[in-house]
Amino acid sequence: MTTAPTPHHPLAPADTAATASPAVSPAASHTPSPAATGRRLSVVADQTPDSPSPAACNSSSPSLASRPRRKAAATKAGADIRGEVLLTLAQLRLATPLQMKALLLPHQQGTDHVRRALRNLLEESPALVGRTHRAQQSYWYCTPAGLAEAAASGELATAAGRTTGRRAAGKTGLREHGLALVDTVIAFHQAQVADSADWRVEVAHPTPAGSLVPDGVVLLAHGGSAFVEIDRTMSYARLVAKLERYDSYRNAPPSGRGNAARAPRSHWQETYAGPSLERPFPPVLFVFAPAPRRAAPTTREAAFHERARRVGSVNYRLTVATTTLPRLTRDGAGGPVWRAVGNGRGEERLTLEALPKAR
Repeated sequence: MTTAPTPHHPLAPADTAATASPAVSPAASHTPSPAATGRRLSVVADQTPDSPSPAACNSSSPSLASRPRRKAAATKAGADIRGEVLLTLAQLRLATPLQMKALLLPHQQGTDHVRRALRNLLEESPALVGRTHRAQQSYWYCTPAGLAEAAASGELATAAGRTTGRRAAGKTGLREHGLALVDTVIAFHQAQVADSADWRVEVAHPTPAGSLVPDGVVLLAHGGSAFVEIDRTMSYARLVAKLERYDSYRNAPPSGRGNAARAPRSHWQETYAGPSLERPFPPVLFVFAPAPRRAAPTTREAAFHERARRVGSVNYRLTVATTTLPRLTRDGAGGPVWRAVGNGRGEERLTLEALPKAR
């Protein structure tokens, strides 16, 4: 497991989540994406390769290779991840070069290959990616043309109405919320708890009380799923209201008529429970991230526990657990970093596997 990436930069205030996609079903087509080999996205050769990284940091560059050969290897690496970079941005909406390096080239020393691939995509006509500059940092996102090419590859989970990250990249609160979600994805990926390709951002789920839009839904390595919510500045009332929306989704009546072999199922059962309903309702994981002029994540986490345990379904029909982004990036998503709400075990930290199961 590699170490978590260096924080992108000091966070700025705001209160909101990234823009929501129109309602779509998460669908059973959500399966782990194949490896880079076989990507159908076209690869455009680099025109101005940068100096290669040291051989120890790039397995594609033999330590005794000549300089021209190492340069060619570096060029190939930069071009080869073009499709991976585009798919990552289409999936997560926005990211920094450092975040993409952590996901795609974790053993590389620098971000040269990622930046070269981004320039490659930017110079397409029309451009497949865009960027926003703030405080000497660049934030990258897909353009509509980039989303179309990523979708045409057939390697994104079906999500009608998928949006670019341009608006989120340009607004401080949306941007920092989105970057905190990417940091969470990195922590899960590095701990091998979930592959970075197995995340969906802001997919709407129908409930009797209106759409539920999780910040993220992740397919875990053991086959189950989890809902993930990122909080930086949201009020406790809004957090509890969203938790109650999960309860509404969990208890929504079955849809459809079923058939002779199978009784009607609710949306969550059809989507997450498996063919034999062997899986419980996915846990709801809250990650509290730092934000200026707000209480520390640990303080907000504790205050949320006091309020969330009063929601009647928690610790019975819903499994709710929390952590902070600093703890998650330091100790890894697979470690004992999760504190279950209302389980009567005080402040004990558990692994994901040890969390109590919803009934």
